[in-house]
Amino acid sequence: MNPVQEIKQAIDRLSPAERYDIAMWILESRESGDHVAEPAPAYNTGLENRHLSVEDYLDFESGASTRHEYIAGEIFAMAGVSAAHNLIVGNVYRAFANRLHGGPCRTFISDFKVRLKINMDEIFYYPDVMVACGREGLEKYFLRNPKVIIEVLSPSTEGTDRREKFIHYRRVPTLEEYILIGQDRPEVTIHRRSTEWTPTVLTALEAVAEIQSIELSLPLAHVYDGAL
Repeated sequence: MNPVQEIKQAIDRLSPAERYDIAMWILESRESGDHVAEPAPAYNTGLENRHLSVEDYLDFESGASTRHEYIAGEIFAMAGVSAAHNLIVGNVYRAFANRLHGGPCRTFISDFKVRLKINMDEIFYYPDVMVACGREGLEKYFLRNPKVIIEVLSPSTEGTDRREKFIHYRRVPTLEEYILIGQDRPEVTIHRRSTEWTPTVLTALEAVAEIQSIELSLPLAHVYDGAL
């Protein structure tokens, strides 16, 4: 049997807590100089080898025509999105913005960054949709204290969204819900801090996603309107 397949099968037999411990060990091994990177074919090559400070990255990004995510000094150019991806993000953004209008929380769409500090590493991602409440942690080009983060999955980024980003996001103290949305089929996965991040998966267009942290009931039919 292929050694990689054997490892995958062994991991599948572990409990969720044990799999999380292994994932954290892989990420934290970066501190000792052993970096295990997630393959990311959505990222274009050419800029990855430039090691930038946070200040240099923000200055570079403010004038760049392509968005770049930043992980511990490395930058990664982001590929464009499909029509379905764009429509889903727009549908979700409108539902969230309408629900939160006039209140203390606001909705941000995919051109706005979240800034994380994981151990000693500075990280900037571009989530597809975010919710943040109040002004604390909100700066000109990014926020630090998201309440809800949503990522719309694509074939090239799904692994990163489900593993690397999930592990990083759940370590943000203010985050209450992390939501993953499939773009090619009806599938919404909700991870909640209140349930220790155990996933709730919805796969029927007739289903309703309950975004508990902002008291929003979101029918999947609305999420996928015009996209499928």
